[in-house]
Amino acid sequence: MFQNKNIRALLNRRRMLKFIHLVSTGWLVLCVGYVMVLALRQAGFRWWVIFSLSGHSALVIFLLVSLYLFAIFRGVGKNQKIELEHPLTSTNYYTVFYIIAPFLGGLTGLVGMTGENRTSQFLLGTALGTLGATFLVWVIVDPVTGLLETLLPASRKHRAERIAQAKVRRQEEQENRERLLKEVLAREKLTQRYWQKELKPQAERLAEILTTADGIDFRKAEQQAVEIGVKAWQKGGLSCMQELRGMTMELCKSGHKDSTVVDYIPVWWDGIGNWRSPSLG
Repeated sequence: MFQNKNIRALLNRRRMLKFIHLVSTGWLVLCVGYVMVLALRQAGFRWWVIFSLSGHSALVIFLLVSLYLFAIFRGVGKNQKIELEHPLTSTNYYTVFYIIAPFLGGLTGLVGMTGENRTSQFLLGTALGTLGATFLVWVIVDPVTGLLETLLPASRKHRAERIAQAKVRRQEEQENRERLLKEVLAREKLTQRYWQKELKPQAERLAEILTTADGIDFRKAEQQAVEIGVKAWQKGGLSCMQELRGMTMELCKSGHKDSTVVDYIPVWWDGIGNWRSPSLG
């Protein structure tokens, strides 16, 4: 009961953080757009030029913001930072501070423009405050703080232990894969030996049919080969039929080295179970 409530509270908190981060990023993009438009106007560009450029810029900004939000949302949703290695940046307080950095910068710029009568300068100060604070927190403070955290003795010790444990797990997984592969190969060898023992009489009979097919009634030879193929299918499916054909061709090659034996088996067995003859085209 209490555990379910805690899980719901955690999910609600993460949804709220994602929503706030989306809004703050939208505010940042809006400030960037305002500064760009104002700079173009001050440089003498007309509004129709600015609007024509804004379409392409909006698409690029949308793609970059989408990629950034995708990475951030995965980080917030999965809590990829390890608390023992990042004792500060993994806390909820720091996460909230990181997310609302654009708003804090805008508020700082707003306070700094107190007493300014011109609306354009007032908005410009707010936008520049947003850009400056966001750059300071997201580009400088956060990476530097994360780097300093990794240099702490406890963080370095935990990271070394985590890497060692991950290496051990990879080795165990590799050993398990190799063990499973050996078991599969061993089973295949046992199966092959079993089929060679069980199918030897049928292979000898089928080899005899192939080597004499041109000298006797071809329809009768085909009928006998089909009967052998059906029994092989009933006994072990497609793998049994393939093994029987391989044994048959080996017998034909070893018994008739000076002559060529035509392999009619793929055509004769076409349609038996999953057996399909190769396309002639």
